[in-house]
Amino acid sequence: MKRFIYPILSAALMLSATVAQAADKPKLVIYTYDAFAADWGPAPAVKKAFEPMCDCEVQFVTADSSIGILRIIQLEGASTKADIALGLDTNLTDIAQKTGLFIEHKADISELNLPIRWTNPVFLPFDYGYFSFVYDSEKIATAPTSFDELLAMPEDFKIVIQDPRSSTPGLGLLLWVRQIYGNKAPEVWKKLKPRILTITKGWSEAYGLFLKGEAEMVLSYTTSPAYHMIAEKVHKYRAAGFTDGHYMQVEVAAVVKASKQQALARKFMAFMLTPAFQDIIPTTNWMYPVAKGKDLPAGFEKLHQPNKALLMSGADVAKNRKAWVQEWLDNVSK
Repeated sequence: MKRFIYPILSAALMLSATVAQAADKPKLVIYTYDAFAADWGPAPAVKKAFEPMCDCEVQFVTADSSIGILRIIQLEGASTKADIALGLDTNLTDIAQKTGLFIEHKADISELNLPIRWTNPVFLPFDYGYFSFVYDSEKIATAPTSFDELLAMPEDFKIVIQDPRSSTPGLGLLLWVRQIYGNKAPEVWKKLKPRILTITKGWSEAYGLFLKGEAEMVLSYTTSPAYHMIAEKVHKYRAAGFTDGHYMQVEVAAVVKASKQQALARKFMAFMLTPAFQDIIPTTNWMYPVAKGKDLPAGFEKLHQPNKALLMSGADVAKNRKAWVQEWLDNVSK
């Protein structure tokens, strides 16, 4: 996620190192998205927890999006400094695996606690959530409860969404609509277009516009209201529950094949499934942990629980993504 407040070369220019190298210790370089490595994201606590265990230095290097992480590693190839890619999701795993740039993690996945069965030996989950439209309950008394109801809202009812070419939530929305409506998806995009205030490159820009009151709803996560309840003590934000079901996102990490620290990288992968990592996730990345730890923080019990979890296979996404993005472009962005 989730993040509170391209072109390959453009993505590469977004790289920024968050810590300096320690001369006397091995260094583990993790490429991740900007929100994960932010001061308020999971990275500082993850670094603090793992470094004493590994007697190493953890360096987070950021891209502007999850999609950007993969693009950068593809660009750098065998010369990449990355040991781990952290922040891809299930919609990208098949595409990423076919690049041949990643190797098996070798972590014990027997204790995974996911709504779906996980068997992939290369990509290891570290959190999950569900896409949703978030709204201010003090401004909207009755939110739409399905895509059909959203499409029936007046055209001055505005939403903010993200671009599926640069944003994992944007891609999630594209697949969400596709899974519900199938070949009728172009009609849905045409009907939705008048209600779209703007399409942003990433999640942060979209959520910022929503918080400023620019739109009635924003594409985000069912867990986003937890941030406001727990961190801000604000209880007016809600995730609109759709009877159609909600598209699921599972975020993953993988060991880079070109890494010179593969043993250390695999140690980190195993660490990701321990309480020391998993208990950090709910109140920093505002997602659900994938392994059992302590109970979820108070406030999570108030979140909308989807009655149906939707998720396409990575193979289906890889096969159809370009065509579906073009379909989206033809009906929404032009």
